[in-house]
This record gives sequence, structure tokens and C-alpha cells, in this order.
Amino acid sequence: MAAVENANPRPNGHKRREIATRLIEDSMLAVEQVAREHGMTPADVLRLLPDTLCRWAPGTAFEQAMADVSGWGEVLFLLHTVNAIVEVKATIPPGRFGHGFFNLHGPGPLGGHISASRCADIAFVRRPFMRAETRSIQFYDIEGEGMFKIFVGRDAERRLIPDQLRRFDALEARLCGAAAVAGEA
Repeated sequence: MAAVENANPRPNGHKRREIATRLIEDSMLAVEQVAREHGMTPADVLRLLPDTLCRWAPGTAFEQAMADVSGWGEVLFLLHTVNAIVEVKATIPPGRFGHGFFNLHGPGPLGGHISASRCADIAFVRRPFMRAETRSIQFYDIEGEGMFKIFVGRDAERRLIPDQLRRFDALEARLCGAAAVAGEA
């Protein structure tokens, strides 16, 4: 029996531009949805976006990123798989390495054990989603699949928290290099 060809071959240059444009223009689209539709990984899809919307840091900056975010106050921690989208509004607890994992322990609702050694890339994303401005730090594994995302929190009026925006910008600049961050002169 002959092997079945991939129904979604990797997109060529023109198709990649088309995917990026669609993702930029349609804030209702989830990156994971676009990735599934085109036989790509979520990291591959984000790499189609311009630097003004997505910048990258190496996975080796995992501990630095988590240590910084643990001081931001309440954020949205999101885990997106094909089977569930789990959202937890919480302060990221301080973590430390032990027994092969980065362990989150604290008094709040968020805790667990993350295989940080599998983190290959960290994306700093500035993309409207569900018609709302967002900022997120997205962690991707060695296969380009999402590990989890941390979104800048919102105040009672659903505006992004200004102090967290400043911290996001500073962490992005520090981990992604000295290139100008979107919105700076």
C-alpha cells in the first residue's frame, strides 16, 4: 500500500505571506488553529509575523523570563492544546529547578512542574486577539509546539495593566536584544 501524502504540505513563500496577512488582519484567529489548518507548528506560524508583532528569545532564557514574570502580579497563564484551553488568572509563583523540572510552588492557584529543558524558543507577541490588544510571552518546545503562554493582566476596565506593559517591554528588550521594541522612537 502506498504511503498517504500529507494533505497539508508546508506552505510556499506566497502562501506564507497570505497566512501572515490573515493572522494580522483577523484578530479572532488563534495561532494554533492556523497552524493545524496549514500543517505547521504554532512557532512556525508566529515566525511569519513581522518583528513589530513578534520577537524571539532563546529557550535558554526560560529561568530569567519566569523569574521576572513572577514579580508582575496577577497575569493570565494559558495552556492551549487540541483538547483544551486552560486559563488561570494568578501571580506566577517563584520557581526553581529540581528533579529535572522547573517547579512552581506558591500560595496561589498556580503550581506545577515544567520541563524547561524542552523550551527551545520564547516569543514576545504583540497581537490583537478577540478584538482586544494583547501582550504575551509564549514558550515553545523543541518541536515548535506551545508549552504555555503568559498574558499581561487587565484592570477592572479590561485595559492592559500599565506597569506590566512596561515590564513586558523591558524583559523583551533584555532577552531579545537591543533592537528597538515596537512603539519606541
